[in-house]
Amino acid sequence: MLVGVDFGLPNFDSALDELGQLAETAGMRPVARVTCKRKAPDAALFVGSGKADEIKFLAEQHGATEVLFDQSLSPAQQRNLERHLGLPVNDRTLLILSIFGQRARSHEGKLQVELARLQYLSTRLVRRWSHLERQRGGIGARGGPGETQIELDRRMIGDAIKRTRERLEKVKRQRQTQRRQRDRRHTFTISLVGYTNAGKSTLFNALVKARAYAADQLFATLDTTTRQLYLGEAGRSVSLSDTVGFIRDLPHGLIDAFQATLQEAADADLLLHVVDVANPNWREQIAEVQRVLAEIGAAEVPQMLVFNKLDALESGQRPLQLQDMFDLDGAVVPRIFVSASTGEGLAELRQQLARMVAARLPAAIPEPTWVEPVV
Repeated sequence: MLVGVDFGLPNFDSALDELGQLAETAGMRPVARVTCKRKAPDAALFVGSGKADEIKFLAEQHGATEVLFDQSLSPAQQRNLERHLGLPVNDRTLLILSIFGQRARSHEGKLQVELARLQYLSTRLVRRWSHLERQRGGIGARGGPGETQIELDRRMIGDAIKRTRERLEKVKRQRQTQRRQRDRRHTFTISLVGYTNAGKSTLFNALVKARAYAADQLFATLDTTTRQLYLGEAGRSVSLSDTVGFIRDLPHGLIDAFQATLQEAADADLLLHVVDVANPNWREQIAEVQRVLAEIGAAEVPQMLVFNKLDALESGQRPLQLQDMFDLDGAVVPRIFVSASTGEGLAELRQQLARMVAARLPAAIPEPTWVEPVV
């Protein structure tokens, strides 16, 4: 059962479409949706006792086995709702974490998801095991508990977080070494960024003839893939990276955990910002991507907007020209319309990239030739 609360903030998904897509991506099937309006969250039950009773009744009517909230819940609110509803209650943050856990394939991706999961769990231990407080300190029966189960769990999670951070730091150093090697070779680096399910991996495969996993679902790609893209007009190859997609209310723990991966975007020479032009909320998605880019220190990296899924537009919605300029946060950047699935506009995209690369890279230095000395 999907639940959303409108607090009067922008970008509220009244239809809970994105939460429903996240649930389906995680292998669930939404059976009912409930929305309500509040000025502020209820401290105990987030939605208030009356709405909680309504959710419980509807959950029983539809046979729901779990309740998902579109907003983040505090540990106390989650615990109180589970007691009130008699069902497992989870929020958007845990749902995204579970999807990331299912999709991570590389060693680095698994480490990043594990760190985010441990950080999330560390806030969910509040008084959940108070019934296990058996150890007593001091002489006699008086005195408070010694090291309780909750303290043991917190210490174990803290140790696991420390170990995972150390392993991720090693991965981060390896990536920095790879980037320094590319810098020494004067390699022009391009990163694909954008909202999840905008078609980044499909575009990546179309440009470099790769076989990266691509599907019409949220967070199909978590692991960064890098390939060489040859641009004939520029007469050289560039490094093209496919990165993890962004989403509204992306948990800060995930942004921190995926810092090593997202650093590819911050250190790139150019960002190809892929937009799903067929999505009616594409403007809000652009704004969300820009917010995350600013958070990871990539706001100043030059961008080029690629409006993808041109084939999904009706004939009357198609643009009059496939290339123009777009006002992005006060900066005018080039924009091009393409269809990664049909190939429309990809030749023009390559030409535009070649022009931008040629304008920013120094001319290729010829290899020195050996001349036999005269005796």
